[in-house]
Amino acid sequence: MASFLRIASSAARPILRTSTQVPRVVVPTVASKASAIRFYSDSHEESFEEFTARYEKEFENVNDVFELQRNLNNAFAYDLVPSPSVIVAALKAARRVNDFPTAVRIFEGIKAKVENKQQYHQYLDELKDLREELGVSLVEDLYPENK
Repeated sequence: MASFLRIASSAARPILRTSTQVPRVVVPTVASKASAIRFYSDSHEESFEEFTARYEKEFENVNDVFELQRNLNNAFAYDLVPSPSVIVAALKAARRVNDFPTAVRIFEGIKAKVENKQQYHQYLDELKDLREELGVSLVEDLYPENK
């Protein structure tokens, strides 16, 4: 029976390199070093106030559902809970593009991001008037059997 594996003859021999085959390392000079090196970690740390102002502006400029959901994903991706003013801007944007499900999911996102139920209820109390004005229900109100 023939063997399915064939050993190449060059695999048995070790590879020897001469000094001309060794790759050279080129060190840039001081003049070219400034343009060749990129400092990715040398970015500005954004404060919470700057974050809030940026996302309020982003939600004011939303024109369609895709932009709304993209901005919400970006806002909730940070390791913080967006301020109530950002949530207000997001809810108004959801109303402007006529997207009720996303408005309901904003509150689900808040519930997932806060540390405890007390913080969630503080958000609900602060946003109660706007929720009633826009007609946004909570998942707890829509499906009381899933509490």
